[in-house]
Amino acid sequence: MRQKVSFTVVLILCILNWVYAQAPQANQTAVWPFMCEQYAFSGIVEVQISITPKGGTLKLAVESASSSSIIAGTTYLFLKNNTVITCLDKNKRSIDGTKIVSYFDLNAQEMKQLQFNRIDFIHFNIKGNSRIFSGQLGNFTALNKRSFFGKDTPENPNYFDTALAIKALY
Repeated sequence: MRQKVSFTVVLILCILNWVYAQAPQANQTAVWPFMCEQYAFSGIVEVQISITPKGGTLKLAVESASSSSIIAGTTYLFLKNNTVITCLDKNKRSIDGTKIVSYFDLNAQEMKQLQFNRIDFIHFNIKGNSRIFSGQLGNFTALNKRSFFGKDTPENPNYFDTALAIKALY
């Protein structure tokens, strides 16, 4: 009898630990690798949206040769319905290995727009010190494409359905 109770308690604790470990993932989308051919260092910008009590957060991450480079300034999200969401720089940054990461706040109305219109492309800036072998600096545009040469068919679209993924968060 005692073994059954101990086993049940351990099992419940393991399940609770697993649920709490997975909980932060429930409020954010998958990471979308947007294509950015102008950014020669990697050609990929990692985009992720998460929900917050006041709206949401946009996370942009790129590989960089220099940890002094930052994604800074105003970032623009161009949506499929020809509207633009302007994300102001709030100085929220981190470094994840060789990636520079910036976070931008989105209000509730902007998150509602993102639920019904997919992101077509993102315009952002990388700033830093320009030296020999430093990271690439300047203005860049990341396209919502899975591959540069893929065909866009209804069965296999060549884009990430960001609107559907954001809608699934709610």
